[in-house]
Amino acid sequence: MQSSRRTFLRQASLGLSAAILSPYLFSCQGNKTGNGPFHQLGIQLYSIRDLIGVDPVKTLETVAKIGYKHVETFGVDAAAGKYWDLPITELKNVLEDNGLKTHSGHYDMSKYLSRHHQEKENIEKYIEIAHQLGQSFVVAPVTPMDDLNNLKVEDYQYAAEQLNKAGEMAKKAGIKIGYHNHFWEFRNFANGTKGLDILIAFTEPDLVDFELDIYWIEKAGLKPQSYFERYPGRFSMWHIKDMDKQYTTPVVGEKYDKAGFMDIMKEIKYTEVGTGAIDYINIANYANKSGLQYAFVEQDDIYMPNKFESIKKSYDYIERSLAK
Repeated sequence: MQSSRRTFLRQASLGLSAAILSPYLFSCQGNKTGNGPFHQLGIQLYSIRDLIGVDPVKTLETVAKIGYKHVETFGVDAAAGKYWDLPITELKNVLEDNGLKTHSGHYDMSKYLSRHHQEKENIEKYIEIAHQLGQSFVVAPVTPMDDLNNLKVEDYQYAAEQLNKAGEMAKKAGIKIGYHNHFWEFRNFANGTKGLDILIAFTEPDLVDFELDIYWIEKAGLKPQSYFERYPGRFSMWHIKDMDKQYTTPVVGEKYDKAGFMDIMKEIKYTEVGTGAIDYINIANYANKSGLQYAFVEQDDIYMPNKFESIKKSYDYIERSLAK
């Protein structure tokens, strides 16, 4: 019964999607050559989490056929040493078989970064897994989520100290620690200081880099260019997704800073890169200033029926408009 259900899910979610894409899968491979981050484009696999959870091998094959050159991992079962039921050595083989690399991974550090948790994630294990995969970055994808509306300066200072400690551990393996933002890191403290400012100021540049999520900084009512100017060279990674033109209201400020998380999420809607409100043409001009090494398409929720078609649409726009 379980086997039949798994087979059905695989056929329904993957077979149908691949069939819809098949007329142009081979024609959509990168036409432009180059070594820049927009030519060598990656994808955060969380974007297609339901597909990769059903059939990781077929999903990665399709990602490669669309033209993506590397993937950012998420959701490791560190104790079992597996991603999506694939042992790490097998995942590495699947990536190599499809000409894919992985330079970065998201690893849950929410307890590690929390000054209120005594129990901590095993950072050494994360570094070991990243090293096995050939990754250069172990990225903390989110702050502690327990009480977002009451994060204090001290919470960000503690998180920065923890990131530095992890960076010292990772340095021995030739790996850096990274941090990925959402919108709440841009809420104001005294004198307009923001949580992300504290994290940047209190972390060592040779140990900790930042992965700027372009959508979330824009959704906070700020411009990524301002952070690239203020902190040049600190943003070696970008997450690229677009903002639905009907959902552009910033979610940082008096009205939202004490609102419930689910109420805020009603103001959130994503779309494929190049179809929304974010001016990526201008932002891309700051790639060198930011220190960009790796760019990833990431769409937290995809609303198109065919999710492969969605990530292809974002890929095509970046290749056409940003990979100059």
